[in-house]
Amino acid sequence: MSTKQEQQQKQKQQLVQQRGREGGQGRGQDRRVPGGRRAVWWLVAVAAAFTAAQLLFVGPGLGLGWDESVYVSQVAPHIPSAYFSAPRSRGTSVVVAPLVLLTDSEAALRVYLAVLSGAGLFLALWVWRRLRPVPVLALAGLLFAGLWVTQIYGFQAMPNVWIALCGLAAVGCFLRAGADPADRRALVGLALSLAAAALLRPTDAVWLSLPMAAGALLVRRWRRPLLLAALAGGLVLGSAEWIIEAYVSYGGLTARLHRSSEIQGGLGWNPSALIDQFRTLAGGPMLCRPCHAANPNPVVAIWWFALPFAAAAGVYVSARRRREWATALLPALCGLSVAVQYLLFIGYAAPRFLLPAYALLSIPVADLLIAAARPARLRRRPRLRLAATSLVALAVVGQLLSQQVVLRHAVRNATAGTEDYARMAADLRAYGVRPPCLITGSGPAIPVAYQARCSAGNLSGSNENLTRAELLATAARRPVAVLVPPGGKVPSYARHWTSRPLTGLHGRSRVGYRVFLSPATPEQ
Repeated sequence: MSTKQEQQQKQKQQLVQQRGREGGQGRGQDRRVPGGRRAVWWLVAVAAAFTAAQLLFVGPGLGLGWDESVYVSQVAPHIPSAYFSAPRSRGTSVVVAPLVLLTDSEAALRVYLAVLSGAGLFLALWVWRRLRPVPVLALAGLLFAGLWVTQIYGFQAMPNVWIALCGLAAVGCFLRAGADPADRRALVGLALSLAAAALLRPTDAVWLSLPMAAGALLVRRWRRPLLLAALAGGLVLGSAEWIIEAYVSYGGLTARLHRSSEIQGGLGWNPSALIDQFRTLAGGPMLCRPCHAANPNPVVAIWWFALPFAAAAGVYVSARRRREWATALLPALCGLSVAVQYLLFIGYAAPRFLLPAYALLSIPVADLLIAAARPARLRRRPRLRLAATSLVALAVVGQLLSQQVVLRHAVRNATAGTEDYARMAADLRAYGVRPPCLITGSGPAIPVAYQARCSAGNLSGSNENLTRAELLATAARRPVAVLVPPGGKVPSYARHWTSRPLTGLHGRSRVGYRVFLSPATPEQ
């Protein structure tokens, strides 16, 4: 071998070793991670803490909310399925089906989802073990799991946390597959993660995949047909059920998309959604539509304004350390992409909508905090380095504690709502509304119907699923209950039905509710 060839071979070996030290491509754990493979227990600890926090700080006694009642009723054996409107996807029902098919215990469902979401967080972070040091991943997991909105939705039958975890896993798999053409498991993981995200919510999966698709076209070493095939295959596989259902039940894909936009208030340019999202940061309202909530305390919301700047600084730190901008940028770009639809193009807000963005932005934020806690320039000045570490630790602890304060408020609001649904259902049973039965009217007909084991029907609105003639025909042969809010107008067909109060309600919007019972309702 000539001297020139030896030099080239030596340069290649040095490059491989450098990439391994930087956490890029070496097999096994990052060489800079203290403790080697045993450091993976950091991720186990974060995942276990996430599960424990849900059960301790929210509690398995939280009843099912409005949207949860829709998703769970699709697979619950002894509960009529609620109307499944055009924007919804079946992925959440698939997630809860293994438990719901065995038992109708809501507490058991909470425990099941808490354990499952903890395992999901571990797996999503585990994908990144060759891309970042484990301390960075553990801190990223802690920051994401420590948010009040993550904890309160982690064990709810809702799609948002699962989309967040699927997105985190998908981006990690993409980076691994892009760096190592021989990593077939990463390609499979990418396709499956995107498929799961699309099954949960196709639109989120599309927005999530856009930066990855752009990277696969623009970044030279990522420009491989298999990467694009994995992206496209995952989206098609996961969206197939939603697309088929569009043709079977909604008159085609275009018609379903149009109906989805109508139900969501008409999708289009709406930058005021950014302010609406800000107003949901204090633990409520959980759905701001229309959003007249007061602005939250700045102390509670300061992290939200700091997040984009911290993520940008984290991208810079990561890019300088690894000398690699594309790898550092991708998680932040995917997080921004999946968030932009909810910040600029929708007419209402909910804190859960941004969970996928929070999960992805936690990676560059953790990069920044770890670099700030262990600044290389202060290696020979241990006291200053200890001070830097202490400041970062104090900031993280302060963030976690402030989130717990907000969580308590959010849990109180959520518990009051679900308890009211159960009380309304109990009153209806006492008045003789028992299966087979139908509940309709303004307000929470769907969650109350779930608790009463009745069908839910609506003559108008986004959940319209029956006509007046069908309702009257049902009322002639079985119990029908019409819920009327305080000060609400009684439907003309129910004016002569029996009126009863609904008692013991706590929510301001529900105190004073009445129910009108059809003549077929047995007298109690």
